[in-house]
Amino acid sequence: MISKGKVEMHISFNVPPYTGEEEKYIKEVLKNHMICGDGQFTKKCNEWMERKFDAKKVMLTTSGTSALDMAVMLCDLRKGEEVILPSYTFSSTANAIILNGGTPVFIDVRPDTMNIDEAGIEAAVSERTKAIIVVHYAGVACEMDTVMDIASRHGLKVIEDAAQAIMSKYKGKYLGTIGDIGCFSFHETKNLSMGEGGAIVINNEEYIDRAEILREKGTDRSRFYRGQVDKYTWVDKGDSFLPSELNAAYLYPQLLKAEDMTAHRIECWYGYYRGLKHLSDEGKIELPVIPEGCVQNGHMFYIKLKGIKERTELISYLNKNDIGSVFHYIPLHSAPAGIKYGRFNGEDIYTTKEAERLLRLPMHCELSTEDVGRVCEAINRFFETER
Repeated sequence: MISKGKVEMHISFNVPPYTGEEEKYIKEVLKNHMICGDGQFTKKCNEWMERKFDAKKVMLTTSGTSALDMAVMLCDLRKGEEVILPSYTFSSTANAIILNGGTPVFIDVRPDTMNIDEAGIEAAVSERTKAIIVVHYAGVACEMDTVMDIASRHGLKVIEDAAQAIMSKYKGKYLGTIGDIGCFSFHETKNLSMGEGGAIVINNEEYIDRAEILREKGTDRSRFYRGQVDKYTWVDKGDSFLPSELNAAYLYPQLLKAEDMTAHRIECWYGYYRGLKHLSDEGKIELPVIPEGCVQNGHMFYIKLKGIKERTELISYLNKNDIGSVFHYIPLHSAPAGIKYGRFNGEDIYTTKEAERLLRLPMHCELSTEDVGRVCEAINRFFETER
């Protein structure tokens, strides 16, 4: 695309995070001939997050998905027991329930944040309910006071799917540290990345020992390495949830620069907000909402259009202008596996309707203020010339 006499570069929807220090740490791992899990960089990452988030125990995992798998395993679901969750989330959230013999009970979302509608949780609780999984969509906190109150009164566990929410807060507390268990993702699309990876955050101390065992294929090898037993053996079910030390070395320098990387994304987020607010004021689009008491991490900036037709037209228009943009989840309760394995409780008032309107704009570590301005200009032109 030609503009002002020069070629404008394509603005990608996502570019994986990179600080420039990753190669140095990876070379150190290779030099030490220690590339399997739980080496020095895995420990450094765990310890950094425990200090930063004031968490009781953090352990890197192979993915955010495997962190969710571990979290649900720790809840000891029996066949037929239920877990309440929003329908507007990635399949991993529901798969963790199904793989552990449970039934996902989907409920509606709030239209302002796309988070679970806390007002609909209690109506979904039955004698079979074991836990609630909340998903902090776009790094914006769910209404956790209400969720925790419901869980306490009904004796339910709370798992925070904080895959998009590292560095975000709710009333001063980091997301992932409020429920019994939290789960982060370090996939290449997240604010901080190790390519494929995640972390489980244990906030309920009664789960710490067992979490170590589940993560180590059901053995007590972690206790052996600490000298607490003279040999290790198979003591429980488990799986291989340890990421490679190479992945941990890639993540560690990003954790050290997490504040700056988050600040950059938030700056871009507000650049979009300022550049598109007049379209919202005119009723042409809707912008994200950050509730009082929530501190977000700039993970995602989305707009909502009139409907799926207008969204499809804008995606095509931006693509022609060398700008990447994408929609997001297909609600799980309407997917083939959701129909087969789960059920929707209550009425789908907002989930499907809002999902079909939502469009995500470019957001990544290499996005510049000029890029943000160019995206805003293109969206403005769309509404001036195409509508």
